[in-house]
Amino acid sequence: MKNFNDLSIDIEETRQVLSNFIREKTSGAGFSKAVIGLSGGIDSSLSGYLAAEALGPENVMAVRMPYKTSSPESLEHAKLVIDSLGVQNMTVPITDMVEPLFERFPGADNIRRGNAMARSRMIVLYDQSQAFDGLVVGTGNKTEFLLGYTTLYGDAACAFNPLGDLYKTQVRQLARAMGVPEVIITKPPSADLWVDQTDEGELGFTYDEVDQLLYMLVNQRHTPDECIAAGFSEQFVKAVINLIRKNSFKRVVPPIAKLDDRVLSEQFLTFGDWGR
Repeated sequence: MKNFNDLSIDIEETRQVLSNFIREKTSGAGFSKAVIGLSGGIDSSLSGYLAAEALGPENVMAVRMPYKTSSPESLEHAKLVIDSLGVQNMTVPITDMVEPLFERFPGADNIRRGNAMARSRMIVLYDQSQAFDGLVVGTGNKTEFLLGYTTLYGDAACAFNPLGDLYKTQVRQLARAMGVPEVIITKPPSADLWVDQTDEGELGFTYDEVDQLLYMLVNQRHTPDECIAAGFSEQFVKAVINLIRKNSFKRVVPPIAKLDDRVLSEQFLTFGDWGR
């Protein structure tokens, strides 16, 4: 299949919009600092660069949270980002947090174990959010959210997310322009949840391939049949649509049963009702 969709972004405009977004969401909530879980991968690295640019490196706390099987390379790459940006940082291993659960459920598969690690890391981040008086910045991209390749209340949890409307291929563009180390940009994407795990190996396709299809389905609103006619295999199109559908619950705030005309909602949480 030929590469027929141009997913190029306006680098300077995107950079400005996202930096402003971080400043506005942080100050709007009454904060001036941010906390980021820094894995050594491209997404968290880019969020770190954006947060440091928006808030100043002294106002960003980067937290490395390795498990005992985490790749040493991931820690090294996270250190490259920390040294490059000059952000505040700490390392909090999660092995002792999750091992009792794994011992209680020795038959848990890699997905369950990976979810437990992701949620344990978010416990650490929100603890440091309180300690550092900063908001947790999200690091997930649009591709991951559409496919459900994220852990609810784990890596998906955050106060706000600057990368959520960027496809993975667009994350690479912005990361390269902002100076994220090339070794981080070009290495195989991995959540590093078990030895030799890679995103694309687990998904069964590459980000370059799926971003092209997602752009047609979501941005251009083509039908599945039109995507197949454009050159995507029927099996691939059906598999991706199935992932989008079955993971839709991860992309919404938990619904509240409506019993009153003042049900809590995103609109209710604004200050409009109180003259602000």
